[in-house]
Amino acid sequence: MHEEWERARREFHQLVEQADDAALRRPSNGTRWNNRQLLFHMLLGYLILRALLRLVRMFGHLPRGASRTYARLLNAGTKPFDVVNFLGSYAGGSTLSPARMAVMFDHVIDKLHRRLDAEGEAELARGMYYPTRWDPFFEEYMTLADVYRFPTRHFDFHRRQLTLDE
Repeated sequence: MHEEWERARREFHQLVEQADDAALRRPSNGTRWNNRQLLFHMLLGYLILRALLRLVRMFGHLPRGASRTYARLLNAGTKPFDVVNFLGSYAGGSTLSPARMAVMFDHVIDKLHRRLDAEGEAELARGMYYPTRWDPFFEEYMTLADVYRFPTRHFDFHRRQLTLDE
């Protein structure tokens, strides 16, 4: 995972450094965001990881039925989540400069490295049920190790939707 995160960090910096204002304002491919907003959304996948990790730690100590019920409730709220997800990335990508996003990317990756290094095998094996309607990369049941891999899978998917080079 460390290597995946470092690759994503290098790519994010390269994308931000090479994009001019016109490219950042260009619509992305397959989303309602422009490239700048989509870059923020790619960063957001890493930023929300801390909350996702807390959920796994909490539900990983409870009976599986607790997280299954929680996932079902979240799946029922998919439409409001989609609105918040869209608006959050729209706002974040419209207000934060690409340079600031790169600084934030560095900060979150550094924290994730330290956090992963402190995890034990037993903790990495704990898991919970996830709301599969919220994101195509949420599996029905995910371990803590699976959740650590989520943001890079998310990043790589959205990387292909950027139209910075056109």
